Amino acid sequence: MRKGFTLILILVLIFILFIALIVFRGLGRTDNTETKESEIGNSVVPQQSEPPKETVEFPLISIFSQGLDTPWAIAFLADGNLLVTERKGTVRLVSKDGVLQDSPVAEISSAKEIGEGGLQGITLHPDFASNGFLYLYYTYACSEGNTLNRVGRMTYKDRSLSNEQIIVDEIPGASNHDGGRIKFGPDKLLYITTGDAQNPSSAQDKGSLSGKILRVTDDGSPAQGNPFGNGVYSYGHRNPQGITWDDNGGLWETEHGPSGLETGNDEFNRIEIGKNYGWPEIRGTQTKPDMITPLIESGRSDTWAPAGLAFANGKFYFAGLRGQSLYQVTVSNGTYNLKTYFKGEYGRLREVILGPDGMLYVTTSNRDGRGNVKPGDDKILRINPEKL
Repeated sequence: MRKGFTLILILVLIFILFIALIVFRGLGRTDNTETKESEIGNSVVPQQSEPPKETVEFPLISIFSQGLDTPWAIAFLADGNLLVTERKGTVRLVSKDGVLQDSPVAEISSAKEIGEGGLQGITLHPDFASNGFLYLYYTYACSEGNTLNRVGRMTYKDRSLSNEQIIVDEIPGASNHDGGRIKFGPDKLLYITTGDAQNPSSAQDKGSLSGKILRVTDDGSPAQGNPFGNGVYSYGHRNPQGITWDDNGGLWETEHGPSGLETGNDEFNRIEIGKNYGWPEIRGTQTKPDMITPLIESGRSDTWAPAGLAFANGKFYFAGLRGQSLYQVTVSNGTYNLKTYFKGEYGRLREVILGPDGMLYVTTSNRDGRGNVKPGDDKILRINPEKL
């Protein structure tokens, strides 16, 4: 009897120990799991979160680079460095930190600095990363003694230019009203601004290349869809020196009005294909059938002498040479509002371009024979449009 009772007691104790072991292991497993989950949470989450990026707080305006001689246009390279044309015929490299390299990238020997002419516009091919094509607009003197402009395509490699191919030639030029801006549009076609070369009536001649905005392919052929069977996109221009596109692909332009006794009437225009912008038939707010009156003009009492034009954050910015200012245009419900910044502070301003950092890069032009040279001229200014 006692043996049977003892056996039952032993079995009960074994059962109790077995249950206790299961409970203990379950509790231990739960604790371990919670610990591991906590450890994973503490180690993985920081790895998934990107380290805080360093943000650069740009001031309203600063001197980015200096020591240039009449810089005309800027092109940004993918590495953040800048190529800058100087009117005397040199292409200069400025590092992304603003350091002007001592030796020019190239000296365009055929470029002639004649009055307002010389080496002017620069732009990169839309597929520059793969083909290295770079385009320049410059003035030269042909054998007959006439002043002409051309657009050349060159290959940029290892900080040098080579293999020039002339793609548009014999654009009428002069010491004044020489145009010179070149840019690729959203359609990957090349747009070229030309002045009337001091021959006003040529601006109304659709067969002439002067006083126009031209549109060509990357090899210089007239673009398909051009309205007059040649390179002309729009006409009736006196001296357009700034073009840019808005977010919807619309083309805009700045243009010099009359000079001398009729000074003023500088223009800000929305450019449409095939349209006539009136020079020399109309100026200022004047109207005439089938001719476009500017959206904004400076009036007779003021002169902008507008040059480079850029679009940033829904607003337009253009530089003033004689106006010695940066101008901002905002468009709201069909109304165009103009603001003026830095009047006279930095002298004559020419190029305005939007940098990859969202800043505006603006060149002075005080060494062009019409300005008062200041220490460090000519300069590239960096302007924060968010603080204007």
